[in-house]
Amino acid sequence: MICAILLIAIMGSTVGAEAAGDIRIIVKLRTGALIGPLLTFLGADLLDSIPSVNLYLLRVPLVPVLSFTLSLLGVAYIETDTTMDNPTFRNLGLLTSVAPPDFYRLQPALTLIRADKAVDYYAGYGVIVADINSATDSSHPALQGHLVGGFDFVQAQGPTYALLNQSASNFLDQTASSFLDQSGSTSVDPATAAFLTQTASNFLDDRLPTGLITGPSVAYGHGTMVAGLIAAVAPLAMIMPLRVFDDNGRADVFTIAKATYYAVSHGAQVINMSFGMNTRSRSVQDAITAAVSANVTITGSAGNANSEVPQYPAAYPQVISTGATDLYDKKAKFSNFGTFLDVTAPGVNIISTYPGGYYVLASGTSFSAPIVAGGAALVRSKQATGVRDAVVNGTINIDMLNPAYYGKLGKGRVDEITAIGQ
Repeated sequence: MICAILLIAIMGSTVGAEAAGDIRIIVKLRTGALIGPLLTFLGADLLDSIPSVNLYLLRVPLVPVLSFTLSLLGVAYIETDTTMDNPTFRNLGLLTSVAPPDFYRLQPALTLIRADKAVDYYAGYGVIVADINSATDSSHPALQGHLVGGFDFVQAQGPTYALLNQSASNFLDQTASSFLDQSGSTSVDPATAAFLTQTASNFLDDRLPTGLITGPSVAYGHGTMVAGLIAAVAPLAMIMPLRVFDDNGRADVFTIAKATYYAVSHGAQVINMSFGMNTRSRSVQDAITAAVSANVTITGSAGNANSEVPQYPAAYPQVISTGATDLYDKKAKFSNFGTFLDVTAPGVNIISTYPGGYYVLASGTSFSAPIVAGGAALVRSKQATGVRDAVVNGTINIDMLNPAYYGKLGKGRVDEITAIGQ
């Protein structure tokens, strides 16, 4: 019997800060306004910019209040460059490092949504899916031929990337109370266990490997895990990895907005956002609005707090907000819910890729969202417009199976055959 499962031990984490007294702010200027006079007025340093949309990242001694003078200098709005930070974990149980690269495409979670049958019609050919995430292991056998040139914003910013403001948000759609639906639990869904047992005689380890990976945080491996699911659902789509989270699970709002604009300008038709913020961000929402206006479909994870409180960016109306369900179409015990949800997708005991050629078993809405993103790529390879509607309406209603959450799980659980109209 397969006994390999994901084991998590939640630990505390800390957030870096700027030099004493300095903070980062995001400034949006109106068209035609110049950044120079504003820098002088605020005594600020220019750290980064997105000139095409007049968005600037500044380091200032104090948070400025939007005043008449700032308005005269062309300031449309100012917001703090909030950072996201996550709980850390240890002892990640791996399934195997010896397996056919795409064996996990036939796992119960993906056959449930009929992704294996949908690819006989449309497999994502010609579609680029950008994933805004942590680092992705481009050498993983299962990702060979699936990646297109992305960008590492963490490396590009260098050591200054770690000097971020105090966080008011969460990273990777997690909360300190729970991560990946494994806190204290060692159970594996019988259907998943049966799939693993059936394949174990050929290539899967029948025990935990001797070398457990101890990643520095939740961020380690997350990008690889998400990319693996996009590749499994849409095998002919290309994945654009955009790294904004460092290996400690830290990122900031400005870089997320910058990555969103980058994805659009470099040809992405679908963007996946498997992360979460507790508060709204004007700059991120503007970037999402611009992407959707450019006919880009965006998917986001609804969060793992078992809460009806909206999480962003998933809760923005332009994003396909995705909750998690199990193999019996029941709401995952950790998944957020509410009227802001658009769809659900399997998110319990999901098998995906992990750095170093490994595969892991994991749970979370972080992994439901890329499944939906892969489905959007299938639809996009069929049609250039109406992708969001096809994905959201291409679902199986599960309200009757979830009476306690009636009307709060979106249109239903995604079904790829229905979405592509077959």
